[in-house]
Amino acid sequence: MGYKNFKLNIILRCTSLVAAIFLFCYLIVRTELYFTMGLVAFIIILIISSLIHYLEQTNRVLKNFLESIRYSDFTRKFESKGKGSSYESLMNSFNDVINEFKVIKAEKERHFFYLQTVLQHMEVSMIAYQPNGEIEWINDASKKLFNIDKINNIGELGNFSKELVDLLFNIKKDDKKLLKVLHANDILQLSIYGTTFKVEGREVLLVSLKNIQYELEENEIESWQKLIRVLTHEIMNSITPISSLSETIHKTLDNFSLEKHKLLTEDDKETIDDIGMALETIRKRSVGLLHFVDTYRNLTKIPKPNFSIFKVESLIENVTNLFKNEIQEKSILLITHVEPRDIEISADEQLIEQVLINIVKNSIHALEGCENARLKIDAFINKQGRLSIVINDNGVGILPDVLERIFIPFFTTKPKGSGIGLSLSKQILRLHGGTISAISTPHISTSFTLVL
Repeated sequence: MGYKNFKLNIILRCTSLVAAIFLFCYLIVRTELYFTMGLVAFIIILIISSLIHYLEQTNRVLKNFLESIRYSDFTRKFESKGKGSSYESLMNSFNDVINEFKVIKAEKERHFFYLQTVLQHMEVSMIAYQPNGEIEWINDASKKLFNIDKINNIGELGNFSKELVDLLFNIKKDDKKLLKVLHANDILQLSIYGTTFKVEGREVLLVSLKNIQYELEENEIESWQKLIRVLTHEIMNSITPISSLSETIHKTLDNFSLEKHKLLTEDDKETIDDIGMALETIRKRSVGLLHFVDTYRNLTKIPKPNFSIFKVESLIENVTNLFKNEIQEKSILLITHVEPRDIEISADEQLIEQVLINIVKNSIHALEGCENARLKIDAFINKQGRLSIVINDNGVGILPDVLERIFIPFFTTKPKGSGIGLSLSKQILRLHGGTISAISTPHISTSFTLVL
């Protein structure tokens, strides 16, 4: 019926147009009714305009349909009521296409938000930027790493690390780099991987950055612990029987000397004394080695932290009180500052106190003989929201080649040092999920930073 209505409309409009044209021609030829001729001419124009408008409605609908797709406006509905079956079929097809696009768009948006959520929650920092440094996308892990809220260009990371900026500007596809960065008294080992791709004809670099300092230290500590376990086990197995045998032989020799004292010549007695001294030396060195091995076993037997909540100010006060007399005797200026003063931390107070004692003791030793000796202990919440305790002194400092080895077990520059203090401190911090690092400019400033 709709289709017939559409045809009937066309027939009626065409018939009306033909009739009007015939009437207009008749009036021109047969009459002089000029006003009527003008009126009929106006009616003809109206009929032609109406017919054109009626015939172009399909084009208008098609235009609206294409605009809906172009601007992703899938809220439109195309009505076809009373306009014929063919027109209705066309409108229904348009509506079906619009609905399909709506479903595809919704699915793409779901995938996009899913991907965005995954990338934003990744612990790995990721940055997408153009070769000129203009950043197109950056995830939350990167903002946390660089301690920024907003960034538009890679060059703005110069305050974090100029070496990193240079590397990012020169990184190539599939490049893998390692970069050591010292930032805010904290050492970062960044593993950097870059790749490139094209979006709408422009080149985009995608770079991932991960701080692997924790993993490196964890592997290093684990390797040292395994080595120490093997060495102590082998040394104990070898030294114990030597110590026991030397002591047994020494006693046997003493008994023999007493029993055969009258039968021995002076040369025999002298020889027996020499043998006894040698055995005693062997025994003492064996006992010394056993004590040495037992001491270094501590590196593999750190107790599990007993966590409790305590004030950082009280912790620092307890440590400084232990060295109060020594600090006064050596005329060292002690400065402590905790901001805010009510900072509390959940940790093993005794273990953390032991770490601070080790470092403060080293600082006092480094300040011996220095003029205007100064020891400063600062505690504050760093930019990453973690507690930082910085022990700084202006003592002799640590040379660059030594600084890289101070946390290695058995390494020491002190004549009577054991070489386990700082290594032990590092392991204690690892058990608390924290880090310890050191920077030094000899005779100017040396800082140890604990981050918890």
